[in-house]
Amino acid sequence: MKLRSFALASALLIATGLATAQDARPPATPIHADKIILVGDSTTAVQSGWGSSFCSHHVSSFIACLNLARGGRSSYSYRAEGSWDIALAEMKTGAYDRTWVLVQFGHNDQPGKPGRSTDLATEFPVNMRRYVEEIRAAGARPVLVTPLTRRMFEDGRLDDDLAPWADAIRKVAKEMEVPLVDLHARSVAAVQALGPVQSMRFAEIPPVSWMIAAAQTGTTVDHEVPPMPDAPPDPGGRPPLGQPKWQFDYTHLGVEGADFFAAMVADELSRAVPELRERMYP
Repeated sequence: MKLRSFALASALLIATGLATAQDARPPATPIHADKIILVGDSTTAVQSGWGSSFCSHHVSSFIACLNLARGGRSSYSYRAEGSWDIALAEMKTGAYDRTWVLVQFGHNDQPGKPGRSTDLATEFPVNMRRYVEEIRAAGARPVLVTPLTRRMFEDGRLDDDLAPWADAIRKVAKEMEVPLVDLHARSVAAVQALGPVQSMRFAEIPPVSWMIAAAQTGTTVDHEVPPMPDAPPDPGGRPPLGQPKWQFDYTHLGVEGADFFAAMVADELSRAVPELRERMYP
């Protein structure tokens, strides 16, 4: 009986002490968090674009950063396949103060992309306007991003084949009063200043020697990419791990390229959306 009474008294003292310590705590400050959703093609997507570096290195812990960009998608096919439905669902989560949606398309809207191309004069601007309207209807805030430049040169000058798509996005942003991250203008200026050889370092893997030799003349050359070897079978009979299909080209980004252009996006975004400045890193 004495042992049981002692145990009960000890438990009471512990409980009382805990209650006293809890009562002494200052009231908690409610968190106010934002969310950034990235929508676009391979130049934004994980493994091949600037998006992963942006989310990893340029936002604070008070911003949830979700990269929903997918390689090979255009302003049409991203919606048609259902990826846009996933993005819309992510915009409607109620825990965040504000949700910002960055949208970058253009590369796969160009002619020659079967099942993906859109008409520049009519369909592409309509698609971009519809993205803006539906982001706003979902209670989120749109930010349009002009497409990252390719890094092809001829006679020392950058072949700016994405300029018309960038212009179309700028026009939509102005008409609909949407913040604009002009990644195209910034990346064109940077790549032109670096030149054809130095800008090769932004690719997923290094170029072969004959590509470098061509670039040294001021003109880049196209190439055929050999298929990636299949992953070796797993000894335990499990499905093989996914294999990233890294290659050298003048569009996609390796680590150095992702870091370089993600910093550019972060700088442009902090200027276009002042509300985010305190929660972003250069």
